[in-house]
Amino acid sequence: MNFKFTFAGITALLNKLTKILIPLVVVSLLLGILMGTDTPFVGDVYRNVSSIVTMLGEDGLLVLLSLIIILAYLKKD
Repeated sequence: MNFKFTFAGITALLNKLTKILIPLVVVSLLLGILMGTDTPFVGDVYRNVSSIVTMLGEDGLLVLLSLIIILAYLKKD
C-alpha cells in the first residue's frame, strides 16, 4: 500500500519536472537557431538535439515517428 503512494509521488514529481524542462529546451533550441551554436548554454542544447536527430535516422522517417509518439504522450495529459 505504501509503495503505491511512493510511486505516485515519484510519478507526480517527474511529471512536474517534465512540464518545466520541455519549455526550457524549446526556448534553448529556438535561441540556438537564432544565435548560432557558439552561444554558451544554448549552443550546447542545440548541438545535443542535433546529434540525437542525426542518430535517429538520416531519412527523417524515424524522427517523424518518434516526434508523433512523444507528442501523443504529452497530449494525453
